[in-house]
Amino acid sequence: MENRFYTTTGDDGYTGVLGEGRVAKEASRIEALGTIDEANAALGLARATCKARQAGKLLLAIQRDLYHLMAEVSAAPENAVRFRQIDLSRVTWLEEQTDSLSQLVDMPREFISPGDTAGGATLDLARVAVRRAERRVAGLLHQGEIENPDLLRYLNRLSSVCFVLELVENRTVRKGGPTLAKEV
Repeated sequence: MENRFYTTTGDDGYTGVLGEGRVAKEASRIEALGTIDEANAALGLARATCKARQAGKLLLAIQRDLYHLMAEVSAAPENAVRFRQIDLSRVTWLEEQTDSLSQLVDMPREFISPGDTAGGATLDLARVAVRRAERRVAGLLHQGEIENPDLLRYLNRLSSVCFVLELVENRTVRKGGPTLAKEV
């Protein structure tokens, strides 16, 4: 038997959730999952391009966390607890990563423009994708479609990790500190 990389089960505009049932592909839960998946892909691009030694293992651990986060979001409400792996300890872990990285750079005194380095730009792209995912997950939480507030907290802290790691990446590549966009 040959490998098939398609199922045809979604051709009707519906997709399965973890547990019983199918939902419309345009449902807010599926939109949130797609956005988290986009953020994960952007983090993968950052992991592939970043030169800072702190980036690779950290980003891979975060990507694995996002798979767990997606599993809980995609679970039917009665099954969500079974897939719960993102909790306050993972939020705290992200805070610790941010605090550790922040010791390596100074807080910019003005807005930075993405693009000082390729790796930094990919981290900024990942940050905005994470922010969009955060908004989608907030909608699910506010509508009562998910119950775990740590999913939202995790995404909020993840955007901070992306920002600080961008500063570290820019400093690593430029060797002299984070570069600010030149005044025009």
